[in-house]
This record gives sequence, structure tokens and C-alpha cells, in this order.
Amino acid sequence: MKFVQIILLFSAGIFAVVWAQKPASPLVMAMSLTSSSFEDGAIIPAKFTRSVETPVSPALAWTGVPQNTVSFALIVHDPEVPVKNTPEDVVHWLIFNIPRTTTHLTEAVPSVAKLPDGSIQGATLAGTLGYMGPGARADGPYHHYIFELYALDTKLDLGPDAKRVDLFEAMEGHVLAKGILTGRYHRLQ
Repeated sequence: MKFVQIILLFSAGIFAVVWAQKPASPLVMAMSLTSSSFEDGAIIPAKFTRSVETPVSPALAWTGVPQNTVSFALIVHDPEVPVKNTPEDVVHWLIFNIPRTTTHLTEAVPSVAKLPDGSIQGATLAGTLGYMGPGARADGPYHHYIFELYALDTKLDLGPDAKRVDLFEAMEGHVLAKGILTGRYHRLQ
């Protein structure tokens, strides 16, 4: 898809530049995304990482939601690990169709395809459903784990086999607001 085309017209000494642009998308508002499990920019505690045998998802809460929100989608990823030399990175959690009345996710969300409230969890890089704890190796730097929450003006017609690319395609044109929380982690040994 071309976003900008430049047409140069040279006729009778007249020079014109015509910009044909995709219409600007509506302004995306900012939401506040926080966690009682760790502060923004802080180190993620071990119980939420692969330092333990069975990591659990951290508690998350959000405010500043637009009135016309229909659902939320959450993506957790590690942007510092390219997958197979592509622009993709490691996806640690996809959860979408979170009801608009929801203002938080409790700690230890079960790793099932569909939650009782109708939320659906998609596939991580490992192909598993639910939260996959951070696991950056000890011999490298701290990795940044980005929690991105999107307020949407629709529910998404996707199932638990959805991957991040599917989620982004389905969300296009429906994002009302976004909140970001960052945690850091690497193994100690």
C-alpha cells in the first residue's frame, strides 16, 4: 500500500508538487497501563519469568479508556530478539476480546484458549496459549518486555490460533487508545 505519491508536473515552466496521502487516521489516545507486580521500567520479579518452573502472568490494570471502547487487546513481546533474522520478535502473550467493562487482569490468568469473560488467548512464539514468561539468557543484557494494551472500537473475529500479525491486521482502523508498560529481565545464572 502506498502512503505517499509525489507527482511532479513540468508544463510551460510551471512546477507543481501534488501530495496524495492516505487519509490521516484518528488520533490514538494514551491510556495508563500499570502493574502491582512491578513498576514501569523495573525488573520483573522471578515468579513471572522462566526463572521458575511455572511462571504466572503479572497483574495489570488500566485507566483512561475512551467511552466508545468495545474491547481490549494485549500483546506482550521482547523486541530485542529477532526471530529467524526477520523483523518479528518474541511474542510472550496475546489476549484479545477482553470486555470493555474490564479494568484489570488478575495475576495468574489461566492458560486456556477462552476465558469465562469471553477473552481469547492467541499463540506465543512457542505456539502455546496464555502467558509465556520472560527468559532472556544470563550472559546477555537485560531485555525489555513490552506490555501493549489497545482499546478497540470492535470485537475481533479471531480464534485462539491467531498470531500477532493476524491481531494487527484485525485491529487496523479500530484502535482508539494504547497503553504501554515495560519490564526488564535476564536470568541471574
